[in-house]
Amino acid sequence: MRILVVEDEVELARLIADRLERSGFEVKLAPTLRDARDALAAGSYSLALLDRRLPDGDSVSLIPDLRRSHTGVRVIMLTALDTVADKIAGLDSGADDYLTKPFDINELLARIRANLRRSGEGSAEPPITVGALSFDLRSREVNVHGRPMVLHRRELALLDALIRRDGRATPRETLLEEVYAGEEEGFQSNALDALVSRLRKHLNENEAGVVIHPIRGIGYMLAKAQP
Repeated sequence: MRILVVEDEVELARLIADRLERSGFEVKLAPTLRDARDALAAGSYSLALLDRRLPDGDSVSLIPDLRRSHTGVRVIMLTALDTVADKIAGLDSGADDYLTKPFDINELLARIRANLRRSGEGSAEPPITVGALSFDLRSREVNVHGRPMVLHRRELALLDALIRRDGRATPRETLLEEVYAGEEEGFQSNALDALVSRLRKHLNENEAGVVIHPIRGIGYMLAKAQP
């Protein structure tokens, strides 16, 4: 699934592209309107992320071209223009969603998933891949080196919570809420640590190419293992 990112801030564009690619999407970067039009002429896209202010104009002018040449494409505006009037203008111009800067990358990914579901492509959302580990958010299937990996319910819930935030620390409180949500039975304060140890052992035994780091005073972080 291909996403066009029209953004002239180099570091931000690279951050977005890296996270999208690690989530299984194919990304094309375009820092100007001209580059974006060339990209649209050369290929098809399921979704476009458009920064409003570009060196050669306002990316709102791209939306008619997108709608004509890419049936069903979803458009999310990414911009520092945050007044109500700016948001209304962006949405009225044909955008499907509007996210103001600065934004949380996880919120952006959630909005991308939601927009793709509305377009009917959410069922084809690619799995998140870190190292040799692949996790399908929809089916909750885990694969390592292309082979299925079986986990117990809580281990699977923990992996889900960590891999959706790969490369970022997940607070202990968040992990407890997501792993043990809805459970009436009590659990010891060290239950999460024991669960992390079990999941880490399974991942190591299967040579998943990922590590789970303890982040002092915060929680845990899953990341690709360094060679």
